[in-house]
Amino acid sequence: MSVIRFLARPMLASSFVITGLDKLKNADDTARQLSPVLRRASESLPFQTDEKVLARVIGGAQLGAGALLGLGKMSRFAATVLALTSALNTYVEWRSADISTKEGRNARRAQLLKNISLTGGVLLASVDTAGRPSLAWRAEHLAADAKKVTGKQIKRADKAVRKAVDHAVGA
Repeated sequence: MSVIRFLARPMLASSFVITGLDKLKNADDTARQLSPVLRRASESLPFQTDEKVLARVIGGAQLGAGALLGLGKMSRFAATVLALTSALNTYVEWRSADISTKEGRNARRAQLLKNISLTGGVLLASVDTAGRPSLAWRAEHLAADAKKVTGKQIKRADKAVRKAVDHAVGA
């Protein structure tokens, strides 16, 4: 792992870990703030669940994924989870912000920009392969190599069959 990744991942993850802890500690407030979104989510689930439980799940997901990203374990998966929860938080905070005063509107804009920046950071982390080829690149090159090998083998087999047919017909 490079020094940049070693430093940047925990720095990026720290905000999500603290937010996740806060959501777990204050599940009632989180459920109230996320209520419109959580109500729809709980209605669409095949089993009934409380909005407070979903709020805790979101907080736990942020805490766990933030810890994994900070430690450099399953970083791409953790960053993807954080991108999803960050997008959800951005939407909810934007909707629930107080915009009755100029200070409230400025705070709403600052919070939106911070959340968008964090979402962008974890989106970049979600596609970071740490200098190794991605699975898609590996699969593409494996298929190309297999096609080359197969093409050569087919040409050799074709020559062998033609030679055998020439010998059989000529005999």
